[in-house]
Amino acid sequence: MMTQSPAPRSTLVRTVLSRDALIRLGLGWLAVAAAMLLAPLLAEPIPSTVLALVLAGIVAIIVVAAGGVVAQAEALARRLGDPYGTLVLTLSIVVIEVVLIAAVMLGPGEHATIARDSVMAVSMIILNLALGLCLLVGGLKHGALALNRMGTSSYLMLLVALSALAFALPITIGRDGAYLPAQALVTGVLTVAVYAFFLWRQMTAQAGEFREVELGLGTRPAGSADGPAASDPAAEERTPLRETFAVHRAELLLRSALLVATVLPIVLLSHHMAGLLDDGLARLGAPVALGGVLIAMIVFTPETLTAVRAALTGEVQRVANLCHGALVSTLALTIPTVLVIGLLTGTPVVLGESPANLLLLAVTLAVTALSGSAPRVTAVHGAVHLLLFAVYVMVLFS
Repeated sequence: MMTQSPAPRSTLVRTVLSRDALIRLGLGWLAVAAAMLLAPLLAEPIPSTVLALVLAGIVAIIVVAAGGVVAQAEALARRLGDPYGTLVLTLSIVVIEVVLIAAVMLGPGEHATIARDSVMAVSMIILNLALGLCLLVGGLKHGALALNRMGTSSYLMLLVALSALAFALPITIGRDGAYLPAQALVTGVLTVAVYAFFLWRQMTAQAGEFREVELGLGTRPAGSADGPAASDPAAEERTPLRETFAVHRAELLLRSALLVATVLPIVLLSHHMAGLLDDGLARLGAPVALGGVLIAMIVFTPETLTAVRAALTGEVQRVANLCHGALVSTLALTIPTVLVIGLLTGTPVVLGESPANLLLLAVTLAVTALSGSAPRVTAVHGAVHLLLFAVYVMVLFS
């Protein structure tokens, strides 16, 4: 097993602290400074045009900063390899999502449904828009693609169970679509425990189930029990995580520090965005759920672009890891975190969904399960997912 030598320290610093990374970092902190200086003016009623421009500017800066976070997470992912790399990427995105939801939830106005609206929007964006677009472009460019069905099955089982706990169960055992305090605590603890067990298995005994498989006759996904594993030369030469960290410690630490430094402006700007967003939606008379959709789009636009790039290169299992892994992380970490915030602050957290959205989510999960269990996925699978996203948008404004 060969280990790549680390780059010289000066070269490493220039590579990590690239012009793009420094621009994103600088824009984020400049925006934080500007927001602090203008905070007294923004606290007063401002003209609608100014409100729209300021809100658009803050959202744009958050998207740019989120892109920087994803760029560093992607670099860490390439260095660490799957499934560790994809985990770093998805957890980075979940942190941003939790920050934005908490900012709106604890901001001015009533936002009891912001977590529900955001996570439902994330579900539709990831499972239908992002995954559908990836399968469409990947299928058109490469034809039929093979998923690693063992790993995909694990993702889908978690998605079905966690979606039911998040959106359906509060309607039947809670009050007005919200869990009672004891129910929220038990649900949160059990959800995190199952997710932790899944991560442990994903990174150890079942790691091979989340890697790419070769498309060919007679092959089976790595780790499959019903036939020989597909050859994976990259897996045979994959460097152990401990050795990777020992050799590339400086790069991993520097990128991690840059990732945190790029996340912090998002945290600080989210408070200002929450107040302006609440004011803007009220003036427009827009659906309350639109705030959740905006948060989901801010958070997952960079990762969607990453998934599309993977689809164009034929890495369909990386697409599944990014999309399914991101949603599993959202349901398993965002929902419990929001429930804990609600318990500590006394803020109501309504998770129970409408019948229309529950039906749409159930159909989406069924279609996703059929796609994931198919020996090959094609552009047709992608077109159906995109159809369901279009219906979700229609329901949102109904």
